Amino acid sequence: MLKCVSQAIPVAPDVGRLQAKLALFCRQLRRAFRSSENLAEKVRQLRVEACGYLERPTIDELRLMLVCNLLLDLALHGWSVENRHSKIVLLPPDKHDESPVLQKDRIRQKHLIERDAQLSEPAVQEFIKGMERRRLTSKGWHSIYSVIRDGEELALSLRAGTSYKDPGERTRYLARIIDPYLQFVTPDAVCSETGLRLNDIWRYFRHTWVNIYRSVPGRNLMILVRDRAVPHHPVVGIAALASSVIQQSIRDKWIGWDSDTAVAALAANPDRKTIRCLLGHLRDSLKGIYTADLIEDGLLATKDLKTTSPKVIAKLRAEAARTIELHRKSPESAAHKSGKARTKRDWIALAETNLYRSKRCNRLAALLEVQEVLDDANLESLPRKKLKRILQQANVRNALKRVVRFGKAERVGVGMMDIMVCGAVAPYNAILGGKLVCLLLGSPEVVRAYAKKYSDHVSIIASGMKGKKVQRNPRLVLLCTTSLYGNGSSQYNRVKLPADALGGQASECLRYEELGTSQGVGSFHFSKESVRLTDALLGRSKQGRKVNSIFGEGVNPLMRKMREALTLVGLPSEILLKHGNRRIVYGIPLAENFRRLLMGIETRPRYIVPQDDPRSKTTMIGAYWINRWLSQRIEQDQVLAQVASHGLAHPIQHGAQVKITGDETPEKLSAMTAAVS
Repeated sequence: MLKCVSQAIPVAPDVGRLQAKLALFCRQLRRAFRSSENLAEKVRQLRVEACGYLERPTIDELRLMLVCNLLLDLALHGWSVENRHSKIVLLPPDKHDESPVLQKDRIRQKHLIERDAQLSEPAVQEFIKGMERRRLTSKGWHSIYSVIRDGEELALSLRAGTSYKDPGERTRYLARIIDPYLQFVTPDAVCSETGLRLNDIWRYFRHTWVNIYRSVPGRNLMILVRDRAVPHHPVVGIAALASSVIQQSIRDKWIGWDSDTAVAALAANPDRKTIRCLLGHLRDSLKGIYTADLIEDGLLATKDLKTTSPKVIAKLRAEAARTIELHRKSPESAAHKSGKARTKRDWIALAETNLYRSKRCNRLAALLEVQEVLDDANLESLPRKKLKRILQQANVRNALKRVVRFGKAERVGVGMMDIMVCGAVAPYNAILGGKLVCLLLGSPEVVRAYAKKYSDHVSIIASGMKGKKVQRNPRLVLLCTTSLYGNGSSQYNRVKLPADALGGQASECLRYEELGTSQGVGSFHFSKESVRLTDALLGRSKQGRKVNSIFGEGVNPLMRKMREALTLVGLPSEILLKHGNRRIVYGIPLAENFRRLLMGIETRPRYIVPQDDPRSKTTMIGAYWINRWLSQRIEQDQVLAQVASHGLAHPIQHGAQVKITGDETPEKLSAMTAAVS
C-alpha cells in the first residue's frame, strides 16, 4: 500500500546539465494538473514537450526526456510533482481518503487518455478506417459492420420473447435469437461468413476496450464468440488467454505454490506420496540440466552430480556470475531467436551460450545444495514419528521450499493461463453478454484448442537448460485473472456454472473464485513513450544492459527493464514500481484436482465439465446463460432500450464502433520516439 500524502519523497533525477529544463517541465506539469478540464489535450501537449523534437539526443537529453515522461506517467496516476527549494518532491496519492468511485474514475481516466493517444496514431487510424470501409472479399462486399449486430433488430426480437411465460418455451425461443459459438483466432484464419481476417476482427474490437491494446509475449489463445442466429454471425464478445504471470502471491498461496505454506502443511501432516513426488522432481530437475561442457571444463565431475562439495558449488556460482556479465556485454541475440527450427546440435549450442551457461550453473548449484540436505535427511525411509520431527528442522524445510519453487517454475507456464481479455461488445454487453464470455472460457473447446495449439510446442528454456528438445503435455486445468479496478468486477461476480447442467457431478461447480487483493506492484502505469525511451537509454548505457528482452533472461523483462532505467536516472525504483492499484484476483479451476496437478503430485486431470463432445458443451453453456441471465434481463425496458440504442443505420451510432476522438495525430512524437528507440 502506498504511503499517505504526508510522506513526501524527495528525488534528484540525474539529467546532467539540464536541471533547469527539468524544473521548468515540473512547473508546467503542476499547472496542467490543477484542473481536469481538457486534461487529455494537456497530457498530449506535455507528452510532446517531454519528448522534444531531437533526432539525435545526447545522453543527458535522453535522460531528461525519460524523466519527464515518467513524471507525467505518475501525475496521470494521481501523484503530485512539486518543486521545493530547487528540489523535486513526489507526493503519492492518498488512497485512504479516496472513495472507490473516485479511485475507479481516476484509473479509468488514465486508461482512456492512453487509449485515445494510441487511437490517434496514424497506423492505428489507418487500420480502423480500413476495417470500417467496405471491400470486396471472397464472400462479397464486407466491412467490420458486417459482424456487428444491429441493436434495434435485436431489441425487437428480445422483446417478443417476453410473451413466452413458460421458462422452457422462453429459453427455446431465445436460443433461436442468440446462438453463441466459439471461434479460435489463428494468424491466417479467415471468417467463413465475410472473408475478413479473424485476427483483424479481434483486434478491431479490442480497440473499443478502456485500456490500451498491447501484445503479450509467451503463450496466447485469442477467441471470438460469434452468434450464428443471424447472417454473417456477428461478434458477441472477445477473449484472450496468455501465459500466467510467474509471481502472484495470493494465487500461489491458494494453489499451494507458496513454499512457506506448502512445507508447513507437509510438516504438520507428513504425506509420503507428496515427499516422494518432491524428491522425484529434484532428481528429474538434475537430469534436465546439460552438463557435458561443465564436466569437460573441469567445473565438476560426474560423481559430483550424486555427492558434491561446497567447493564445486562455489565454482558453479562463480562461473554463473562470470558468464551472465559476458551475456550482458554481448547478448548473442541471433542464437536466442525463437521460432526457428532447431536440431540437436542447435539445442546444445543454445545451452552453451553465456546466458544459458549462467542459468545452468546457478540452477545446478541450487539443486546440488538441496540434494545434499535431503540425502542426509533420508526422508523416504524414516518412520512417521521421526519424519515429522526432521521436517521441523530449518535446513530440511528450506530445502523442500526450494524444491516447491522449482516445481512451480516448471508448471506455471504449462497447466494454467491468465485471462487477459474477456468481455462482450455492443449490443450484447447490455444483456450481460460478458458473463456468457466468462462461462464459455470454461468450455471443453477451450481446453482442446489450447492442447491442440501447444501439443507440439517446444519449451525453449527447458530445452536450453537440457541441451535437447523438451516438450510438455499442455493440459489446461486452471485460469486466473484480475479485475481492472480495485473494487471488484460486476462481470465476474456470481459467475458460476453447476457441472450437472453439462452432464457433470451435482457436487461440482465451475466458478470464478475471488482469492483476495493484489499488492499493486508492476509496470502497467508506465506509458509506451516511457518504455521506448527506456529502451533507447539502456541501449546507450556504457555498463551493458541487464535486460535485453531475450526469452530466457528472466521473468517480467519489462518490469526489470524499468527498474534498471529508474535506477540509472536516479529515481527510487522500489517506490515507483508500486503503482498502488490493488486489484481483485480470481481463480477459475477447470479440474477439481488442479492443485495436486500443478504441484506435480497427480498427472491425470479430473475435469469439472466432462470433456466429451466439446461443441455440445459450448451449446449447453449458452443455454444455461440464456436461462440464468438473459431470460430475466429482457423483462427490463431500460435494458431493451439500451440494446436498441446501438443502431447500424447511417450515421452509425454503435457501441461496438471504435470511437476516434479526433483526426489530430502527434506525428512528431511518434517519429521522435521511434527514432531514439
